[in-house]
Amino acid sequence: MTKVVLVSAVALIDADGRVLLAQRPEGKPMAGLWEFPGGKVEPGESPEAALIRELHEELGIETWNSCLAPLTFASHAYETFHLLMPLFACRKWQGVPHPKEGQTLAWARPNQLRDYPMPAADIPLIPIIRDWL
Repeated sequence: MTKVVLVSAVALIDADGRVLLAQRPEGKPMAGLWEFPGGKVEPGESPEAALIRELHEELGIETWNSCLAPLTFASHAYETFHLLMPLFACRKWQGVPHPKEGQTLAWARPNQLRDYPMPAADIPLIPIIRDWL
């Protein structure tokens, strides 16, 4: 039986309509690939709570449940696990995103998202974000 891993992710959208991407640092699985910020949902945690925690830990910013709009989700079978990833849209947060875990950040226009190599699970999310913005 394949383990299902629940990961919460966000499309942070700035005032210019750009989306924040984070590059996975060396030493992590899929290092070098770009992804939407977020992380694993811990037992007993909601996807929104996980995202609020991860954004604070990884980017040093604060946001709130009321600012996270469910957008779509990814369901993808990797070799060793199945990823289920709700993707939220967020336009309001406090602070300036900065890398706290060695990752590189980039603000990308929706039509540039395909220029960034991403994990297989993230790729189908691109046209949905593009159409939504």
